[in-house]
Amino acid sequence: MTWQDNYQVWKNYQDLDPALAQELADMADDQEALENAFTKPMAFGTAGMRGLIGPGIGQMNLYTVGAAAEGLARFMDTLDDKDKQRGVAISFDSRYQSREFAHHSAQVLGAHGIPSFVFDDIRPTPELSFAVRHLHTYAGIMITASHNPKQYNGFKIYGPDGGQMPPKAADQITEYVNGIDNMFTVKTVKETTLRKQNLVHIIGEDVDEDYLAGVKAVSVNPKLIDEVGKDMTLIYTPLHGTGHIIGYRALKDAGYDHFTMVKEQAIADPEFPTVTHPNPEFPEAFNMAIELGKKQGADLLVATDPDADRLGAAVRMPNGEYQLMTGNQIASVLLNYILKAKQDAGKLPADGMVVKSIVSTELATKIADHYGVKMVNVLTGFKYIAEQIKLAEQNHDHTFLFGFEESFGYLINPFVRDKDAIQSTILLAEVAADYKQQGLTLYDGIQQLYKTYGYFKEKTTAKEFDGVDGADKMAAIMKSLRDSKPTEFAGVKVETTDDYQTQVATHQDGSTEKLDLPVSNVLKYWLADGTWIAVRPSGTEPKIKFYIGTNGKTDEEATQKLTDFENALTQWVKD
Repeated sequence: MTWQDNYQVWKNYQDLDPALAQELADMADDQEALENAFTKPMAFGTAGMRGLIGPGIGQMNLYTVGAAAEGLARFMDTLDDKDKQRGVAISFDSRYQSREFAHHSAQVLGAHGIPSFVFDDIRPTPELSFAVRHLHTYAGIMITASHNPKQYNGFKIYGPDGGQMPPKAADQITEYVNGIDNMFTVKTVKETTLRKQNLVHIIGEDVDEDYLAGVKAVSVNPKLIDEVGKDMTLIYTPLHGTGHIIGYRALKDAGYDHFTMVKEQAIADPEFPTVTHPNPEFPEAFNMAIELGKKQGADLLVATDPDADRLGAAVRMPNGEYQLMTGNQIASVLLNYILKAKQDAGKLPADGMVVKSIVSTELATKIADHYGVKMVNVLTGFKYIAEQIKLAEQNHDHTFLFGFEESFGYLINPFVRDKDAIQSTILLAEVAADYKQQGLTLYDGIQQLYKTYGYFKEKTTAKEFDGVDGADKMAAIMKSLRDSKPTEFAGVKVETTDDYQTQVATHQDGSTEKLDLPVSNVLKYWLADGTWIAVRPSGTEPKIKFYIGTNGKTDEEATQKLTDFENALTQWVKD
């Protein structure tokens, strides 16, 4: 069907939700908007789906969400009754229609006789992961678009272990979703009826208390908080998201008495009125926290994104200004603190394991090697880190100590199986307290790591491809890279090219070897000077991401190399 055919189906549907009907009418003269909304169905994959909110088969609305929930329900219909009756935990963030999408999902599941456990209000993604494990549900649904702008929302599915649904099951769910001929025919049952049938349960404080108990336990040295942390000045901003409910309580429970929330950003507002991007990766997200931090002389500024799975931080410099930490820097100081503290206490396990994505800093590998801990590299996506935790538990061969992605996602204790900004906030504050006790700041701590292991610099850039032909343009760029087989960047030779789509590593001399990670549309180049460059299309946004990781004997050398490689990569994309 053409986009015009799809548009007419929606336009002619008599029972269309009134709000969507009005939006559809408002779009009538905007052909570009209509094409984007009706040309292609929303892509549903292993990470669920994410997109603009609005009418049409290609946007987030009650009907596309209903189809996603129906796909999960049909999958659960194939399970034995015991697993099916374990039900689904459902949470949602502060975005437009998140609550409606969550309860609509429960109504779809209820039509299949599947119980739902729905949070009474917004809760973070990591708490949803915890709830799946804590309540022993078979699956979880998180309604969120994470750090995307206000126009977006999304639908993520979690599996029985609290991690994102495993690939095999996710593929089956995708087939069921794609097999729905008419999303308007997806059945729902009124929630009042489902409540009477015990098919919808409202959860909240009962889960909060147990989740917060787990968060409190991430502290490596509680005495340090009593001695130093309680007097340390912190600024926390939840960026209008779910963190304000749990983050505040977690900091209080841990013993950080002198922290202040950025009150304007502690309001759960789907407009995200104080920021253009509610993303702690963006410097402007810290503008208000920095202003407040300067007034109070704060030791540390932290920010969580709207679903509180990502954590950003800013450290006070010697001149009193604040500098944002990169995700790799945060991960490195957390990892170093965990391993050193465990070693000092005689509790560092001989089978310790750290897990990171292939596009994250090699500084962490140096730190892990120093402490004799195994570093496991996985594809981008926290589900792969969760998978390694599950394998280690099943095989009894490794003890998980830390996991992270450079995109501001970290996990300390695996009672959660996704990145957890609440856990990370508590431990990063403890790291800051540790340095404060030594008369140092987190900035000093980062410099110490560089002096010990070398100056590592990383940068991630992205090129966006909006519109209906965006996916084709991204595919063309990836094909061009594979066809051209670059032999150098910025004059530095490529020694090995890892192609995770073919699962083959090709060396400069033409020899090859098998890559043992799953198939993925990712290219990674290892250069002669120790630099690496990776290219991958985003799994959740219409963009291609370019990653550079380099190092040098001095900060200046590493910075210059990073600039040179970034310029070379920018020129290549233009060409």
